[in-house]
Amino acid sequence: MNFVTESVNVKINGRVATVEMNRPEALNALDKDLIKGLVVKLKEITDSDEIDIVVLTGNGKAFSAGGDIKSMLTMKDENDFFPIMDSINELIITLYSIPKLTISAVSGAAAGLGFSLALATDYILADDTSKFAMNFIGIGLIPDGGAHFFLEKRLGETRAKQLIWEGKVMGAEEAFKLGLIQGVAEGSLADALESKVTEWLHKPVQAMIKTKKILAENNRPQLLKVLEVEKHAQFKMRQSKDHREGIQAFIEKRKPKFIGK
Repeated sequence: MNFVTESVNVKINGRVATVEMNRPEALNALDKDLIKGLVVKLKEITDSDEIDIVVLTGNGKAFSAGGDIKSMLTMKDENDFFPIMDSINELIITLYSIPKLTISAVSGAAAGLGFSLALATDYILADDTSKFAMNFIGIGLIPDGGAHFFLEKRLGETRAKQLIWEGKVMGAEEAFKLGLIQGVAEGSLADALESKVTEWLHKPVQAMIKTKKILAENNRPQLLKVLEVEKHAQFKMRQSKDHREGIQAFIEKRKPKFIGK
């Protein structure tokens, strides 16, 4: 069974639903339509008793290059900004809390908000040539999509801060060694994904989901708080001179000259 929207494709095979971000021409950058499409499809899957596993992936050369820069440039004030941030936060909490086992299958780039999205799933499986970056710092912003919550959970406070402040691009092996992702495909990503899905399908999945629900329920208040704090902090960062310089440098394909303002 297949469900297709313009920005999100969903394929169901038995107990497994594959949710594919479908903006390959933009490296699956997350704009308003893609974000809302993902929320709708994930909520539909939540209501299905037949589905146990959700695979999140991207069509084309990237998992997701992050938030859509063109969309960011059109958001002039809080009336534009806060609704899209609320949609991002709804997507993250829906994905994190969904009563299914979730896998991000990453090829190409998972950057910025795209990396946050992957971190919201239970298991990140990456192609050995994939790249990961929490690179908001490069345009004078802070991570959003709950990244502060997810990175602190995986790395601890001190290492999470260093990774955010550096904003460097990591290969799959480095991300794996840091504990940011859970698997690197030795051969093809498709084969590794099939192996992991098959392994889970032969386990007592409902027991696994129950453990997930207990931990998610315990952590949900903290994640909701982080998402709300990120939203307001990000709005302030968007007013900064460093952010304007970061965006201009990105457009002009040059190194930004930050002044700390």
